[in-house]
Amino acid sequence: MAKIEILMPNMGESIFECTVLKWLVSEGDRVEVDDMIIEVATDKIDTEIGSSHSGVITRFLVQEGHVAKIGEPICEIEVEGAAPKVEIPEPKVIQELETGIRKAAETVAPESPADGRFYSPLVLNIARQENISREELNKISGTGQNNRVTKDDILGYIQNRAGAAPAAPQITPSAAGDQVIEMDRMRKMIAQRMVDSKRISPHVTSFIETDMTRVSQWRSSVKDDFKKKYNENITFTPILIQAIVAAIRKFPAINVQVDGEKIIYKKDINIGMAVALPNGNLIVPVIHQADKYTLAQLSARVNDLANRARNNQLKPEELVGGTYTMSNIGGFGNLAGTPIIVQPQVAIMAFGIIRKMASVIETPEGDVIGIRQKMIISHSYDHRVVDGSLGGLFLKEVSDQLEAYTGKTEG
Repeated sequence: MAKIEILMPNMGESIFECTVLKWLVSEGDRVEVDDMIIEVATDKIDTEIGSSHSGVITRFLVQEGHVAKIGEPICEIEVEGAAPKVEIPEPKVIQELETGIRKAAETVAPESPADGRFYSPLVLNIARQENISREELNKISGTGQNNRVTKDDILGYIQNRAGAAPAAPQITPSAAGDQVIEMDRMRKMIAQRMVDSKRISPHVTSFIETDMTRVSQWRSSVKDDFKKKYNENITFTPILIQAIVAAIRKFPAINVQVDGEKIIYKKDINIGMAVALPNGNLIVPVIHQADKYTLAQLSARVNDLANRARNNQLKPEELVGGTYTMSNIGGFGNLAGTPIIVQPQVAIMAFGIIRKMASVIETPEGDVIGIRQKMIISHSYDHRVVDGSLGGLFLKEVSDQLEAYTGKTEG
């Protein structure tokens, strides 16, 4: 028998650690490959992790409530077979390797001040742009590993640099009958992300009124047959996503991300869709390569993700990689909104409620007043890289796609 360590697996891009919520097994239990052994929480999702080996769990290395790093051991397991022999290099070889690594680091690492404090290239680049001297940079408190200055640290410093930080708002003391509730973990993360997004991206929002009569009439005419043929309900969401995808194809500069002073044009069109959870929180599952789906396939995917999101059954990989996000706020009876961008994306679209309105209709015989089904679409975009012309033209293209809708479920 041999003891090996089970490592915390990769949970998706930008996730570096997670919190252990609960061990699903006990020390001494036997497990098979893929048996669920631990429940963890990331900043995106709560999920269960399966065992990578078959054997007996002998010791937990991370306790409930503690943080586990991606790629680091979480428990020991005793498996059948001899332990593999590990070749230990001679001391001289180790010294040579350490020297080589140190020289390589000196070659590629950004310049550090005399006190040895490390600064990432991104932090140094921000400092140069904001004319922050090295002496001033050394005075910034760091919240990163080993007290390193992070991007958020230097951006927060810049925000308060011109003067004293604004005083915290005075909260009226709780009175009799008031209910004080601690934010849950997800609400805290949502709050922090919203603040970060507004600080990072200068938001601009454009609006357009769209005639949804064609879409509404088509959906009403096919929804029963659609349900019988595909065993799926046809909602407005997949139709809206198709319109966004068509607009991204025409204006690919909206499907980008910002990395310092670089713009990354994303090859895939991955659409995030905001889903409201029963507890009032919000989650954004992602439809990867949304341009590859037919309407029928897209409907199935939308319904599946929405249902599993509300039941906390999403997988970590279904919450990452989004390149553009949409929110259907019409489901809450809202006319319009000013949505906040999901970083590091550069735009987000919100669709309001569809309502019947008296409208001027142009006909060959002249203008007449008629009843049309109208919707307001709002488009928030990052003005660092998306100018008003691009943001407005993209919004108009989505509207045009919907107003000219003919309906196509396959091919």
